[in-house]
Amino acid sequence: MTRTMEGHRLRVGALSWSSSQLSSGSRDKSILQRDIRAQEDCVSKLSGHKSEVCGLKWSPDSRELASGGNDNRLFVWNNHSTQPILKYCEHTAAVKAIAWSPHLHGLLASGGGTADRCIRFWNTTTNTHLSCMDTGSQVCNLVWSKNANELVSTHGYSQNQIILWRYPTMTKIATLTGHTYRVLYLAISPDGQMIVTGAGDETLRFWNVFPSPKSQNTESEIGASSLGRTQIR
Repeated sequence: MTRTMEGHRLRVGALSWSSSQLSSGSRDKSILQRDIRAQEDCVSKLSGHKSEVCGLKWSPDSRELASGGNDNRLFVWNNHSTQPILKYCEHTAAVKAIAWSPHLHGLLASGGGTADRCIRFWNTTTNTHLSCMDTGSQVCNLVWSKNANELVSTHGYSQNQIILWRYPTMTKIATLTGHTYRVLYLAISPDGQMIVTGAGDETLRFWNVFPSPKSQNTESEIGASSLGRTQIR
């Protein structure tokens, strides 16, 4: 352990890096901005959510931070704000799933919990709500492909599925099943081709879902195995 940072009064459930800056969101309703080069644990505090901050994501250009809360709110902050510059209130459940598009500046996706089940798209440059897709299940995570205009969502109650979508039509490319509990954790590989998911069923599952930068091949071969690789192209 190289450093311990304090400041929150309750549990920390969301983290997001932006260069040397680390943002943390807590059940104490606050977001703390921390610069690992600075001696102090916290350089600024962002207040606005009325309950636990459960989602945080910096934009690819490190200019905007999106936060989601158990208050069903999605906020956008900039590098200088201590109050949100944009507030979105359309979700009807907690907003844990947040992802910025690497392809179009200001394009933000968010997903709602069990009482909402929707993925919504926002243009933060023009402050507009673009579209909404009801997925049929709690949305736990979202991630965009680096190599194609596609994104993956992971889900909980009641189907515990993983869905690969083509944007902006939101046509389903594949629905991947195998987890028996909600898919709470999602990470993408450095080459942008593979994701790994973790769930309450105590398994990690590896899925080869996105194309390589050079290949846009769409051949499907869908299956699942715990700690094995699933290829869909």
